[in-house]
Amino acid sequence: MSKNSGKIAIIDYGAGNLGSVINALNRLGYRPAVTDSIAEILNSDAVFLPGVGAAGDTMKRLDATGISRTIRELVRLHRPLFAICLGLQLLLSNTEEDDGQACLNIISGSVKRLPPGLKIPHMGWNQVRQLVAHPVFSGIPDSTDFYFVHSYYAEPLDKSVIAAETGYGINFCSMIIRNNLVATQFHPEKSGEPGLLMYNNFLKMALH
Repeated sequence: MSKNSGKIAIIDYGAGNLGSVINALNRLGYRPAVTDSIAEILNSDAVFLPGVGAAGDTMKRLDATGISRTIRELVRLHRPLFAICLGLQLLLSNTEEDDGQACLNIISGSVKRLPPGLKIPHMGWNQVRQLVAHPVFSGIPDSTDFYFVHSYYAEPLDKSVIAAETGYGINFCSMIIRNNLVATQFHPEKSGEPGLLMYNNFLKMALH
């Protein structure tokens, strides 16, 4: 049965590979709209920013379509927004990827390449250590494994926004929470039941 308690948008910026997020929300009983319409995104009660592709190409698409301004507006309005993987990295000021790329500058800080000597990308299951108490973690034990695929990591200047850390050569920020903004370096939609529970917790907060 579809849950009709609010509008959910998944931002479509032309990169494709949105199926796993759609399927995860469908499994929870939600019917999100996959859209690049600024009006539809702004009129939604909860928005997902998936993370696929390279930072440079993605920022070009977001800027060209006006979606970059829309994402900043969602955050300014404290509208519930869930950003995933590259989506988290794009929230920061800049990234080392693509020879240095300006990002959305919603969270002050930089995105850096994982240190040398490690297998890159960091791919597979790893523990997410919770640093804050938050409803999005409801029912999810500390140090639960989630699924990662990434070569870069976010380093926010304001450490208070770091909601979780993961170890891979270094301890890196694997989750950011600020007001109604939730962002994960890992992929909840590829992380089995804990990932579904995290999405469901977020949507409960956003829609009820």
